[in-house]
Amino acid sequence: MSSRTAPRLLTLQRHLGSPQDSDMESGSSPLTTHVLDTTSGLPARGLCLRLSQLKNLGQQWTELRKSSTDMDGRCPGLLKPGQLKPGTYKLSFDTEGYWTKRGQESFYPYVEVVFTVTNDSQKFHVPLLLSPWSYTTYRGS
Repeated sequence: MSSRTAPRLLTLQRHLGSPQDSDMESGSSPLTTHVLDTTSGLPARGLCLRLSQLKNLGQQWTELRKSSTDMDGRCPGLLKPGQLKPGTYKLSFDTEGYWTKRGQESFYPYVEVVFTVTNDSQKFHVPLLLSPWSYTTYRGS
């Protein structure tokens, strides 16, 4: 393998996921997210986020995990296998912090994506496409 090919191969493996991925990577986690910065066309690296679950008693959000996106804009291991239960969840993305670090003004200080899990045997992927002035999300696969 040439010295020019090796870095590209490592980047591709990191993006797609390699067989050496740990238990908390996308292959085993029931919930993953991936954030793309549509302004640059690159992954949104270092974007802080929180995962919370709505508890019926008192309608209070309980924080389950704080994390941030990796070099590929992914946060693959939000929950361990078996940890996802039916209910309502929220991913909160600190978009203001992300854009401020880049010297960019933005309209949305944060993005909250609230979703319901009814079948805990499925896997859930929540992508976020982000710019300083807009965002979009969908249920990925």
